[in-house]
Amino acid sequence: LGIITAASLRLVAPPARSGVALMVVNSPADAVNLLAMAQRRLAEAISAFELISGMGLRFLAQTMPEVRQPYADPPEWLVLIDLGLSGDPDAALESLFEEAVEAGLVVDGLIAQSEAQRAQFWHMRESIPHANRGIGPISSHDISVPIADIPVFLERAEAEIARFGGLRINAFGHMGDGNLHYNIYPPEGQRRRDFIHLRPEVAHCVYEVVASLQGSASAEHGIGRLKVADLERYGDPVGLEVMHGIKALLDPHGILNPGAVLNPRPVAAE
Repeated sequence: LGIITAASLRLVAPPARSGVALMVVNSPADAVNLLAMAQRRLAEAISAFELISGMGLRFLAQTMPEVRQPYADPPEWLVLIDLGLSGDPDAALESLFEEAVEAGLVVDGLIAQSEAQRAQFWHMRESIPHANRGIGPISSHDISVPIADIPVFLERAEAEIARFGGLRINAFGHMGDGNLHYNIYPPEGQRRRDFIHLRPEVAHCVYEVVASLQGSASAEHGIGRLKVADLERYGDPVGLEVMHGIKALLDPHGILNPGAVLNPRPVAAE
C-alpha cells in the first residue's frame, strides 16, 4: 500500500530449555482439544503446535525417503508440539501426554530425547512442503479459520473436493494460529497436467467453505498478485475501501508495485 519507513522490534529472551513431542491423534477434533488442554496447562510456553496429515507423510516417504520418519506406517493425523520453558519441558510434555491419553485425545507419542532428535522431528515437518512440490499440486491454498472450526472446515472441504473424484488432499500447518496449508493433488498414479484445468473450480470450492466459516483465503503467505481477485471477492468490503483509500493517499499515481494486493483504480484527472 505504501513504503515502510521505519520498523520497531522487541527482543525476547530465548527460553532456558526447549522440548518437542509428536503425538498421534485420531482426528483434527482431537487435535483441537489437545491444543486447548496444552494451552490450559502450559500457556505461553507453547512455541508451536503443528498439525500433520498422513497424506503429507506418505508424500514425504515417496519423494524424500532419506528424511527419517518415526512411524513406518504413518498415522492419519499427527501433531508436533514445541515448548520453551525455564523448567523441564520434557517432564511437561510427558505430563501432557499422560493426561491426553487418559482423556482419549492421544493414542501414541514420542518425546525428543536429544537436540538431534528434536531437530529430526522438525526436519520431517519442514520437509513436507518440499515433498508436496515433488508430487505436484493441482491447487494450493494458504487459509485460516477460527481454531475451533478447523475440523468443520476439513470435513466440509473434503466433501466438496470429493465431487471431483479421486483427488488427494494434504492438509497441514500451524494449528495454533488457525492457519492451514490445504493442497490438492491428482489421484495416485495420474499426472498433474491432466487435472490442472480443475484448479479454478477447486479453489472456488475451498474458498467458499473458508468464507462460510468467517475465515481468510490468505493467511501467512499474503495476497501478492495471485490472490487479488480472491481478496476482492472474499475480503471485508469496508476493509478493502480503507486499503484503497490508503493506497490513493500514499500512491496517487499507482506507481508503487502496481497490481499487487489491490487492482488499480482509475486515477482522477488533475
